[in-house]
Amino acid sequence: MAKRPGSDNEGKTSMADDALVPRPVRDSQSEMAEIVLPNDANPLGALLGGRLMHWIDLAGAMAAHRHSRNYVVTASVDHIDFLVPVRVGDLVILRSSVNRVFHSSMEVGVKVYVENYIADTAQHVASAYLTFVAIDGAGKHLKVAPVIPETEEQQRRYDDAGRRREIRRSELERRRRPR
Repeated sequence: MAKRPGSDNEGKTSMADDALVPRPVRDSQSEMAEIVLPNDANPLGALLGGRLMHWIDLAGAMAAHRHSRNYVVTASVDHIDFLVPVRVGDLVILRSSVNRVFHSSMEVGVKVYVENYIADTAQHVASAYLTFVAIDGAGKHLKVAPVIPETEEQQRRYDDAGRRREIRRSELERRRRPR
């Protein structure tokens, strides 16, 4: 291994050095697939919203883990709109990636599709933005490496994440004010 500037170890790098090296969005990209089973559905055979939210949280956590290379906890979830129904037997695809890193937190975007593998079609079911915080085993917040957007779409999501963060912060501040 090459010696990093400021490294005390001759020719070695530490995990702490590697942990904060900026990484491209593609390194965090994750995909998860679930088949909707009867246990996942309401009496009408439609996927429970809570089950989908659980899957969205898991898919988001995968991207946050991949990027931060640490434990992560969910700090917030923006609103979720359910656009089309998902039925028992359907294949649900969840795609996630880190949109932006702040200090110890990351915004992760998750996009959900329902795939009809018989008809070879896919429909957008829902999208969500989640904030995860990197922590150590004792729950202490850890600094996270910056993310590098490489495409126009990734740059747009990166920029939008900054605006969403300001909205979240102002809303949190508004709720904390005494009434």
